[in-house]
Amino acid sequence: MKIISVLNHKGGVGKTTSTSNIAGALKMLGKKVLVIDVDPQANLTMSLGLREKYDKNIYGALSKKYDLPILTNVDGIDVVPSTLDLVGAEIELLQAHGREFRLRRLLEPIKNKYDFILIDCPPNLGVLTSNALTASDGIIVPVEAAYFAMEGLAKLLEVIDLVKDSTNPDLQLYAILVTKYDTRTYLDKNIADNVSKNFADKIIKTYIRKNIAIGEAQVIGRDILSYKKRSIGAIDYLAATKDLLKMLKKY
Repeated sequence: MKIISVLNHKGGVGKTTSTSNIAGALKMLGKKVLVIDVDPQANLTMSLGLREKYDKNIYGALSKKYDLPILTNVDGIDVVPSTLDLVGAEIELLQAHGREFRLRRLLEPIKNKYDFILIDCPPNLGVLTSNALTASDGIIVPVEAAYFAMEGLAKLLEVIDLVKDSTNPDLQLYAILVTKYDTRTYLDKNIADNVSKNFADKIIKTYIRKNIAIGEAQVIGRDILSYKKRSIGAIDYLAATKDLLKMLKKY
């Protein structure tokens, strides 16, 4: 099984969207999947249809109040929900002994029940992200086909090296996923080609094209494959996930 963090410290690149839709694609391909929302904004939790205020969530688990609470959404994806209260964990964990290992310990009893565990990280590099990376085997980086994509990737590579030196020497950069790709513009093609040239062995060959159905799916709390499996968004995420599975065979 693989534990994978989906991470980019730049917001708006399709990080949460990619987490939920890769999970949906993996489920469609017959994999047992758990997603964990460690972003205080709780966008992943809400985008998968879990919009109530739950008594148990990732905040309480990281605070050692109980084990990881696992809910199942309407499409059969297991989810550990987040909450705005998670903002407090950043402060509370700062002084805690072994703070980076809290999530790893919580996953130990359950991880072998799944083929994949996907962790949606906050768009920053704080204690919550450190917990996710310490618990993970590898990282997927969604990158928008936009001007500063390469600069963001360089920063993330530095972060990976820091985590490898401190808490998780086996952490790998698994893949880079180009998102919000507009096939009509030369700029998008140029940027995507530049990313591909610099990270040739890490780039997922299927780019995620802009598609209104992806946003519609989030509004109603579904992944794109469960909502509209013949849409461009569903076709792209399924193809990208198949590409990812091939890439993971070498790890």
